[in-house]
Amino acid sequence: MIPASTPATTPASTLAAAPRPHHHGNLREALIAASIELLNAEGPAGLTLRRAAARAGVSHAAPAHHFAGLPDLLTAVAARAFDLFTEAMREARRDAGTDPMARLQGVCAGYLRFAADHAGLFHVMFLTGEVDRTNASLMASSEAAYAELRLACLPFSSRAPAPDPALEIAVWSLVHGYAVLGFSDPRRSRFVLAEMPQFPELLGRLLADRGAGLDLAQGVMSSCSLGSPSVPD
Repeated sequence: MIPASTPATTPASTLAAAPRPHHHGNLREALIAASIELLNAEGPAGLTLRRAAARAGVSHAAPAHHFAGLPDLLTAVAARAFDLFTEAMREARRDAGTDPMARLQGVCAGYLRFAADHAGLFHVMFLTGEVDRTNASLMASSEAAYAELRLACLPFSSRAPAPDPALEIAVWSLVHGYAVLGFSDPRRSRFVLAEMPQFPELLGRLLADRGAGLDLAQGVMSSCSLGSPSVPD
């Protein structure tokens, strides 16, 4: 028994050894947010279940309440990243005004800017093999991102007012390929990067026969302040 006049205390050593509680206001969201922070700060190599739990302020066993393992967490993170990606392109398109050329320019700029600013997330979204690409939430989020590209390409469709899948894939392949080669891991594609033309020239060539020309491509680069990818020594 502890005398009434003596407050009950816990030794410092016991506090240090005590596990963190599993309870959290919204544990799933906290773990996703913590994972995004780790990916932005350290890239894919910096994300583990234990590190996500530590950053979220919960015990290392807590993620098991919501995620079966790291691939499950990565899939949820990828879905959330696509939501952020979509919003980045949508915001850039809206900021571009009503001109179709400027809107396509804005979407491309938003795409490249997101890849440059969030290389770790971009890697998980498109390049990580552990992500479940058949997950319904991830599929819905990725389709919403593609819808932004489709909307921007629609005024240039050869099948207007219907979409032009060939044009969409061509623009997507160009901007995505440039983003991957230039921002994700340039060391693995040293020769390709060294020989790669400037992105404005590539986009200009792609759209020249549709009247866009190099003016649109130059606008993309100036609006997102990106030059050609550098090749490390």
